[in-house]
Amino acid sequence: MEQTEILIIEDDADIREGIRILLSSEGYRITEASNGMEGLKLLSDDIDLVILDIMMPGISGLRVCEEIRKISYVPVLFLTAKAQESDKLIGLMAGGDDYLIKPFSYAELLGRVTSLLRRYQVYGGMKGVSSPSNEWVEYLDIRLNKSNNEVIKKDADLELTDIEYKILRLLMENPKKIFSIQNLYESVWEEPFIYSSGNTVMVHIRKLRLKIEDNPDNPDYIQTVWGKGYRLGNETKK
Repeated sequence: MEQTEILIIEDDADIREGIRILLSSEGYRITEASNGMEGLKLLSDDIDLVILDIMMPGISGLRVCEEIRKISYVPVLFLTAKAQESDKLIGLMAGGDDYLIKPFSYAELLGRVTSLLRRYQVYGGMKGVSSPSNEWVEYLDIRLNKSNNEVIKKDADLELTDIEYKILRLLMENPKKIFSIQNLYESVWEEPFIYSSGNTVMVHIRKLRLKIEDNPDNPDYIQTVWGKGYRLGNETKK
C-alpha cells in the first residue's frame, strides 16, 4: 500500500519536530519546510495533506494556501495562535479545510489529520480511481461523479475542494431534503457539532456557491431555507 505523505510547513522547529515524531510513529511519511516559499517548492502530487502555520515570516500561511489552491485540492490543516472567530474564517476562505489553535494536544492533531485524510481519500483524492459512467448524479446542468472529485457544469470542469465536493454530493444525492447546519456539519466533517461549527459550514457554502452559481447572491442550486438550513434548489432554471 502506498504510504501517506504529509507536508509540514512551520517555522517553529520544536513544533515541527513534535509533529514529525508523532505522525511518523503513526506510519506517515513526513516532508518538512521551515517557511512558505520552501513549502511551495516541496508541494507535489505525492502530498496527501498539508499542515500549515498561518503566522510565518516572509510569505504567510494564508498566502501559501491561496497559492496551493491554484494547483491542488490537497487538504490543508491550518495551525494558528489566534483564537478569534474572524481569523478562523479568513483561513477557511483562503482555502483551508480545518484549523487547530496553538497550543493543541497531539490527540487533537491526530484526530484532525485522520479525519481530513479519510475524507480526501474517499471523496476527493484517490489516486488511479476509475470513473465508470454509471457513477454520475445530475441536477440541472451539473453532473457529479460519485467515485472522485469530478464535477462538470455544462461542459466545464468545476474545481472543488474535497469539502465542497462532499457538500454538493450530499445535496445532489438528497435533492428534496433540507439539511440543517448541524446535520450538514456532522455529515460532511464527521465530527460532533459545536457552536462555532455553524460559521465553518456557512463559509464553505459561500465558497461553493461562488464556484457553481451564475449569481451567488441569487442561487439556483444551493438554496437557503430560512430557519431550517440548506437544500438543493427547485428545478426552475431553464
